[in-house]
This record gives sequence, C-alpha cells and structure tokens, in this order.
Amino acid sequence: MAATATYPPPPPYYKLYKDYLQDPKSAPEPPPPIQGTYVLFGGSYTTEDVLPNLEDQGVRQLFPKGPNIDFKKELKSLNRELQLHLLELADVLVERPSQYARRVEDISLIFKNLHHLLNSLRPHQARATLIHILELQIQRRKQAVEDIKRRREEAQRLLKEALATLDGC
Repeated sequence: MAATATYPPPPPYYKLYKDYLQDPKSAPEPPPPIQGTYVLFGGSYTTEDVLPNLEDQGVRQLFPKGPNIDFKKELKSLNRELQLHLLELADVLVERPSQYARRVEDISLIFKNLHHLLNSLRPHQARATLIHILELQIQRRKQAVEDIKRRREEAQRLLKEALATLDGC
C-alpha cells in the first residue's frame, strides 16, 4: 500500500535562516505578539484573558453579583444546594420518573455556577502556585549556597592539612 499524502514542504522563509549558525544576527527578528482579536481555523479569538459572565453565556447566576464575593461561603452554599437537588432527583426518579428533566436542568445550572466560581479563582491559584514555586527555588538556592560554603571550608581545611603535612616533611 503506497502513501498518498506526504509532509508539506517547509515554509519558504526557512531560507532566511541558512546562515544562522555562522551569524546569529543574520536571521530576522520574530514577529511581535498578536494583540486583540485574531482568526484561527475559522474561529475568532481574543488575546484578552477574561472570564465571561454567566449571563453572557445565557446561564442564570445563583450567587450574588459584585466584586466582593465570599467564594468559600458561596461554594459551600452551592454544594449544599447540589446535594439537596440530587436527593430530590433520586426521590423524583422513584416517585415520578417522567418528571426528572426539570431536576436535571436545576442540577446542571448549579454545576455551571460552581464551575464559574471555581474558574474565577484560577488567577488566584496561579499566583499562589507561582509564589510557592519561587519560594522553593529560593530555598534550593540558599541550600546550594550553604553547600558550596561548607565544601569551600572543607577544601580550605584539607589544603591547610596538606600544607602542614608538606611543611612537616
């Protein structure tokens, strides 16, 4: 069976980099980062990292609006509400199986609200993770410096012992 498709040829601008190994400055500068909106595979995207409102997505918001949301309280509240609705769904499935659709829609709405609240916390999580990583790096570097100091002192001690041994001969 013969191959019908091959890899496409490289883009023509690869020739601009032929002398790169001899003269790295001969290559053109990379293009600037894209700002604003752009089209990719037929879809329009933006470089702004903004979490859309639930209402913009056509979903009713179950927690209070505003910048001062108590995430812990609201997540607990939605979790309790979810548990209640799941129990109600189980009851409806036993008592009136034909009326389950409304309960499933309510559960879906609660899940969407929970998901939105959790996504709202992602920037905070990213900052906290970055801070933790940087603190670990600082700690490792301090340990490496201490290790270097200790080894330097040990080497100096060994040199002094060696000099003393040579002087004693």
